[in-house]
Amino acid sequence: MFLVRLLLASNVIMVCFATFASGASKLPVDEVEALRDIFNTLGKKDWRKFSDPCTPSTAGTAVMDAVNCSNCVINGSESYRVVGIFLKRQNLTGTLPQDLVKLPCLQVLDLAGNYLNGSIPSAWGSMRQLVTISLYVNRVTGSIPRDLANIRTLRSLTVAFNKLYGNLPPELGTMSSLETLSLSSNNFTGELPPSFANLTSLQDFEISDNQFSGQIPDYIQNWKNLTRLFIQASGLRGPIPPLDLLKSLSELRISDLNESDSEVTFPLKNINISQWKTLILRNCNLTGQLPDQIVDPRKTDFKTLDLSFNRLSGRIPPSFKELQTVDHLYLTRNLLTGPIPAWILNSTKNIDLSFNSFTIEKSNLSSSRTCQNREYPGINLFKSSSMGNETGKYTVRLHFAEIVFTDDETYSSLGRRIFDIYIQEKQVRKDFDIVKEAGGVRKPYIESFNAVVVNNSTLQIRFYWAGKGTTDIPSKGDYGPLISAISVEFDLRGLDLKTGTFTLRQIKTATNNFDAANKIGEGGFGSVYKGLLSDGTMVAVKQLSSKSKQGNRNQLLLVYEYMENNSLARALFGPEEYQLQLDWPTRHRICVGIARGLAYLHEESRLKIVHRDIKATNVLLDKNLNPKISDFGMAKLDEEDNTHISTRIAGTYGYMAPEYALHGYLTDKADVYSFGIVALEIVSGKSNTSHRPRGESLHLLDWALVLKEKGNLLDLADPRLGSNYRKEDVMRMINVALLCANVSAAVRPTMSSVVSMLEGSAVIPELGPNLSIVDDEMKVKALWDHFQDKKESSMGNSQTQSVLTDDQFTGTTSSTSAVDLYPINMDSSYWEKRV
Repeated sequence: MFLVRLLLASNVIMVCFATFASGASKLPVDEVEALRDIFNTLGKKDWRKFSDPCTPSTAGTAVMDAVNCSNCVINGSESYRVVGIFLKRQNLTGTLPQDLVKLPCLQVLDLAGNYLNGSIPSAWGSMRQLVTISLYVNRVTGSIPRDLANIRTLRSLTVAFNKLYGNLPPELGTMSSLETLSLSSNNFTGELPPSFANLTSLQDFEISDNQFSGQIPDYIQNWKNLTRLFIQASGLRGPIPPLDLLKSLSELRISDLNESDSEVTFPLKNINISQWKTLILRNCNLTGQLPDQIVDPRKTDFKTLDLSFNRLSGRIPPSFKELQTVDHLYLTRNLLTGPIPAWILNSTKNIDLSFNSFTIEKSNLSSSRTCQNREYPGINLFKSSSMGNETGKYTVRLHFAEIVFTDDETYSSLGRRIFDIYIQEKQVRKDFDIVKEAGGVRKPYIESFNAVVVNNSTLQIRFYWAGKGTTDIPSKGDYGPLISAISVEFDLRGLDLKTGTFTLRQIKTATNNFDAANKIGEGGFGSVYKGLLSDGTMVAVKQLSSKSKQGNRNQLLLVYEYMENNSLARALFGPEEYQLQLDWPTRHRICVGIARGLAYLHEESRLKIVHRDIKATNVLLDKNLNPKISDFGMAKLDEEDNTHISTRIAGTYGYMAPEYALHGYLTDKADVYSFGIVALEIVSGKSNTSHRPRGESLHLLDWALVLKEKGNLLDLADPRLGSNYRKEDVMRMINVALLCANVSAAVRPTMSSVVSMLEGSAVIPELGPNLSIVDDEMKVKALWDHFQDKKESSMGNSQTQSVLTDDQFTGTTSSTSAVDLYPINMDSSYWEKRV
């Protein structure tokens, strides 16, 4: 905005450019020489071939754009002179030239967006015609010379985003023509001089991100022409003087005032929408009630109202309904009470009412809006929208890297990102600077914190921008918190987990003596029962059978967390009475959840794990239909070289990767293959091992490949979905599934890449020619023959083979406890039907 004002302030010289175009005038030799010295000091190298930068020979060149000339009256005589220097965003690396004083008619100096250093020359104070000085975004140091107050014509002084320091000279208060004073993001100290009360022509006053002291002066309310007032993290304290007299004010940003003993009342009696664009009064210790006067709702330029982090009380006034045109409404962390108005609940704008004491009246909810997990799209009504955590200690690791700023001698490297970090509402870092901590840009930095969760509540991690740091580097809006990743690890040490063991009597009581009515499944290693402990906790009890070889002569029972919605397999293609109506958003969420779980096992866990038996029966669904990968009985720790040749094959036919089933070659890509099959099952609602397509297809994957070749992939979608899905979303999941189920392990993506592709943040690579139907059929046939050999061998030597009822097999007897916790029994003649 100030750059626009800069150009407006210099419009007095624009009418004179026609003189230059005619070529009738020529710069004096002394000004040409002065420009040479000035440009050399600034580090501007490409002007030297021009003897006079204001002659027609420079038309259309960078030199002509950098220097403007016009007729100028000096000592009663008119001559052709330099009136403007425009070198914005040139990444100049020199210093500020004192030789500017040799250009007596200079009116506009724009050096914004460079890498200039040094101090502001005091000699500039002798330049009697300067209207605009812009040093915005540079490396200028030192203090502001008091001599600048001698420039009575100066209307705009912009030195924001530099390294200036010291007290502001009181002499600046004598500059009665000053309209713009932009001092943000420096290191200025001291109080604002009382003489500033005389700056009654000010329209734009910006002092954010400094280290001033004292309170906001009352004389600000006398700046009647003010349109923009920025006092964010300035170091000043309240109270805020009344601002209703500032009738022209359109942007007010006051935030993060220093602590003050006095309570601060709301500085505006009414909010006139017709004049406002942005109104921010955040963390100002405001008390009392919200203003109940909202006038002139016809104006729609009002975009942001932020009154968060104060002590405002009472209800949201009815007049706030006129703020429905506002894009951002923040009332976070106040003492507000009462019902949330219906217009807010039904709004599509960005609204944050969290950390208050609101209530929701059911009558205010639109029939077209639902509340899932207490979250409204775009509206944060509650303390947190994150998932709850178990009671205990956690290690929180925050991963940072500055990826916006550059590491070179350009203005893009001058950005400063500063914010505060809160964990469990405790400030753990103040004025956190990623670049400073990491020792540069694009360098990773990880910091660990300890946190405690009680009563199974929420683990809250909050990043707060307190108004410090740059806001316009390299472009407007580049500021505030930046986080690369968050990892949370549950600390089991030192906790009384109270899991221990259960007595047989407790288990019998919970399952009603293993009553058949409580039986929820049966697998190769025993039956699974639902149980109710004395404290009301639901559990699943696995009773290992003697033939499983999993226990000794004593009976062995395993107690698991009870999953209310059983397994994904039962939900999709179990007995009809147990199937769930899973809409597309739910299926997509389940699929992404499985992918995230595998990504953790493969890439994030300290112990890299290959599951080896990913299938729909091993994906359990809790009461909220959140997926949980279960049954790690056949999981294997990944070797350092990420490969393993196994003579004992373990897994389930139809889900095993070809290279593993045929050759025992095991990597994490085997899980990726299995995931691809499960993803196809999620889309189609059909089991890969029990669904037998008609015609030329052998199984679900084969059918998908045939449909792809025919260009009819959408035919794979479960008819139960109806038309309530976006075709591109279904196609994305199918294509990701086929990529994962590629016969070549090298082509399959990592699970972290799968997550990105499913969420639409990464492009899905085109499938290579190696994924042909012929190749796949050959692999399937070989795998089928392999399984048949295993089955026949098991009949001759039951001690060396174990063929499971759900078509799961292992190559040798071992202590593996692999079994479906919630199995789906299949017909024993299943395989014979497939031949």
